[in-house]
Amino acid sequence: MLKKKVLQTSLAVLTAATLLLAACSNNEPVASNTKNDSKNNSKNNTEVVAEVSKDPVTFTYFGFGANKDVTASDTTIGKLLQEQTGVDWKMEFVVGDSATKAGVMIAGGDYPDVISPVGEYAKLLDAGAYIPLNDLIEKHGPNIKRVYGDYMDKITHEDGNIYILPFTANIGGYLKDPDATTNFWMQRAVLKEFDYPEVKTLDQYFELIEKYQAKYPTKDGKNTIGFASFASSPGEYYTITNPVMHLAGYPNDGNVLVDMETHEAKLYMASETEKKWLQSLNAMNSKGLVDPETFTANKDQYLAKLTSGRLLGFASYIWQVGDAINNLKTAGNDDLRYVSLPLVYDTSITDAYMDPPSFVNNRGLGISVSAEDPERIIKYWDSMLTEENQKLMTWGEEGVTYSVNADGRYVMTTEQLADRNDNDFKRNYGFAYFEYEWPRYGNNSIYENGNAHWPFYQAEVAANNYTDGDKALLEAYGLKTFSDFYATPVERPWYPAWSIEKEQGSPEQIFNTKSGDLQQKYYPKLVFASTDKFESVWNEYVEEFNKLDGAGFEQFVTKKVQDRVAGKW
Repeated sequence: MLKKKVLQTSLAVLTAATLLLAACSNNEPVASNTKNDSKNNSKNNTEVVAEVSKDPVTFTYFGFGANKDVTASDTTIGKLLQEQTGVDWKMEFVVGDSATKAGVMIAGGDYPDVISPVGEYAKLLDAGAYIPLNDLIEKHGPNIKRVYGDYMDKITHEDGNIYILPFTANIGGYLKDPDATTNFWMQRAVLKEFDYPEVKTLDQYFELIEKYQAKYPTKDGKNTIGFASFASSPGEYYTITNPVMHLAGYPNDGNVLVDMETHEAKLYMASETEKKWLQSLNAMNSKGLVDPETFTANKDQYLAKLTSGRLLGFASYIWQVGDAINNLKTAGNDDLRYVSLPLVYDTSITDAYMDPPSFVNNRGLGISVSAEDPERIIKYWDSMLTEENQKLMTWGEEGVTYSVNADGRYVMTTEQLADRNDNDFKRNYGFAYFEYEWPRYGNNSIYENGNAHWPFYQAEVAANNYTDGDKALLEAYGLKTFSDFYATPVERPWYPAWSIEKEQGSPEQIFNTKSGDLQQKYYPKLVFASTDKFESVWNEYVEEFNKLDGAGFEQFVTKKVQDRVAGKW
């Protein structure tokens, strides 16, 4: 059911017509995709706004990402969209384990009107939680067709249906993230203490943490913590497993390393590549430098350590720790802030942390079978995809949250930037709710007037967003932006391989579950084992792993990767 194919004839014809009006380049950071730039910047790309009823109605929205529950009209953006459409939303977000929540929904058969499923998509789709969107898009989605036209084959399932609208449909050109972040972070005070040394390898990173903690075992009367990661949530266990790929010079393709020449996918689990990472953690733990609560602390406890000033280094993605990072910036002490570093195992490896152009087709928003008025919902989504509303959802209101200079460029004053970086302001205004988990342009998109869709990809905003501490750190390393720490990404037409769906109950899905369970069982043992016991625990882990059908999984992913390279999604 989850294999992709092109649309049925009627929608395919519409798609072909749509492509004459607008094409979309792939998403994520690298050079501009010039093939589609001229089409997307054409005035022929002007959106159409379908007539909609403005009778008041409130729908329910459930997101499997982290956020605080809210009624949309209690935010500025939500209120403005309600005034346009009459539609309001009761927005609720997952608390606790995502898989458990999805299971409860499925067992009850009663769903919110729309669902942003994150990692629970395959499960909810297999349970029949979503309605097909094809006819609704044909009849009521001129802007949906404009934005998603170039991706229709990538979001259409084997049964010919579209069930979700993803969040990464790039349009109008391509802008690179000037301030990329990655998996490994170090407190800036550590770098400053030792006059900003070169830190490229994992060994150099851990050595610097060890050296700093020996010099400053306490801060404000509390013990400093050398290194931590967030590994207590099954749904986010990738936080501690994904470094294996990055350290070996591969991007986040899930649990596989894909060969650039043959496009063969090989599992890193139970390999020497994974062993290096776990041995390093084990050695750090033997020196008392790994947080003993790495596998037990909940998310709030973990984030509290990040903002406490005690933690010297950690591994997490920005979307997991964004609030904590923003809070540290707002607090104003640059020494206690962090910088992310593209670590690798040795200097012969070129890092691949920055995502190549990509389109993620299994993260998006869908309408559930419980929705009583899908037509009104799809019209609301279509209205969101006008360029003016896309600007509203990311930039806000001119003169309030951004300004326009004499050259027509969108800019932000120091005060506007301070608001944009403040978590409370972002929630109250609505950025925290509307800038991502809705039908949208991809972050790398460019508006018809040449401005960036994502404010922090706008050169003028990125430069003005730097604190004195940012500028000092960049100057110390001879860099202009934080993305200059990283190697230029290499295009991977299949990327990301983790988005390849595995049908519920299939051998691939079962392997994913069992191998993940095995990592969750053995990672704590391997990290916290006495150094003389590490080898025996590792051999036990490998023996258990070899009982699984890893070869079958590799063959499955390799075939899917090679299909994507050939243009078949």
